[in-house]
Amino acid sequence: MRVTKRTSIAIRLLMYCATNPDRLVTKSEVAGVCDLSENHLAQVVNQLGRLGYLDTQRGRNGGVRLGRPPREIGIGQVFRAIEGCVPSDACMADADCTCVFLGACALRHILSDATDAFYGHLDQFTLADVLSESAQLTGLLHRVRIPA
Repeated sequence: MRVTKRTSIAIRLLMYCATNPDRLVTKSEVAGVCDLSENHLAQVVNQLGRLGYLDTQRGRNGGVRLGRPPREIGIGQVFRAIEGCVPSDACMADADCTCVFLGACALRHILSDATDAFYGHLDQFTLADVLSESAQLTGLLHRVRIPA
């Protein structure tokens, strides 16, 4: 399973917000600390805000913060929300499913089972689990402070 850039950004953004629970963080701050494009980050902020994972505040003193506690943010849920549905009956090579073997090939079932296993494993973890494993990670997320 290949994780998209958008999902990588989403997870890093949520991790950064979780390590700064007492304040709003700005997009430019997150972009600087996590080495992200502000344009890509803005798109992810909007999506996570619509989904309720982030609370967003516009304006001069605006920013973002987690919309729910880290223990209530499932990693599998975030991946599904950002990645969207992985089509289980689509050929892995053809975006328009024009493979001549489609009706007879078992690969689509194998891929579907693999996808279910991938998400099933991610469903066992929350954002709190990701952050609890490493004090070094928290240190990295606080390595740079960009003035407001």
